[in-house]
Amino acid sequence: MVEGRCMRCKTQREMKDVKVVRTKRGGYMAKGKCVKCGTNMCKILSKEQAEKLK
Repeated sequence: MVEGRCMRCKTQREMKDVKVVRTKRGGYMAKGKCVKCGTNMCKILSKEQAEKLK
């Protein structure tokens, strides 16, 4: 699982329904939802981290 910062809970939490997407500038980002409150979350990834999640 991927951990990201939930802006509503203000803590590091695991994400559910994670999708790896490419940004406009060519970077990688994991997008998902907070397991506790359901808020959208994201985390910037390196190329190596993104390859592991795909």
